[in-house]
Amino acid sequence: MIEVLITVFVVAIGLLGIASVQFISKRSNFEAVQRTTATLLANDIIERMRANPGMLIEYAGSASSPIAPLGGPTATRTQPAIDCTASVCDPFALSQYDLWEWETALNGLSEQISIGGAVTGGLNSPTACITTTGAAGAVDRSGRYDVAIAWRGGTQLQNPVISDCGQGSGKYNGEDGSADTHRRVLIVSTFISAN
Repeated sequence: MIEVLITVFVVAIGLLGIASVQFISKRSNFEAVQRTTATLLANDIIERMRANPGMLIEYAGSASSPIAPLGGPTATRTQPAIDCTASVCDPFALSQYDLWEWETALNGLSEQISIGGAVTGGLNSPTACITTTGAAGAVDRSGRYDVAIAWRGGTQLQNPVISDCGQGSGKYNGEDGSADTHRRVLIVSTFISAN
C-alpha cells in the first residue's frame, strides 16, 4: 500500500512538472510571435516608404518634428476616403492610406473572429514611432529612418532604454506599479533615398 502511495505521489509531481513546462513554453511562444509580428510590421512600413519616396515627410515627419506615435488599442486614424488598393492614388493619398492600413495591422483590426468581433491579430497594446535622423531639408528627405514598435510583454523585465517609443504612456506598467517593465521594443533602422 505504501508503494502505491509513493508511486502516485511521484507521478503527481511529474505531471505538475510537465504542466509547468507547458505553461512556460506557451508564454515563450507568445513572446516570440509578438516579436515576429513586430518585425514583419516594421519591414512592411519600410517597404511602403521605399515605394513612395516622395512622401517620406508624411510617414516620419522631420527630425525636429516627428509624427505622433501610432498605436492602439484601436486605430486613431480615420479610414481615408480613397481605397488605394482599388483605385489609383496620388503619392500623398497613398501615404495616408499606408499609415492607416499599417496602424490597422498593428492593432489587429484586420483579423477578427466571427463571434463578437474580438481582435485576434496584431500586437498587445502597440505603440509605433517612425523617426528620421540626418534627413536634409523639405525637398530631399533622404536619410536614416528608424521604425520603433513597442508592445506589452507577458512578464515583468527591466524597461528597455533603447527607444522612448511608448515610454511613460502607462500601457506597459507592471502589476506592482513599476513603470514600463512590461514594455518590449523592436527598432529597425534603414536608409531610404528620396530619389
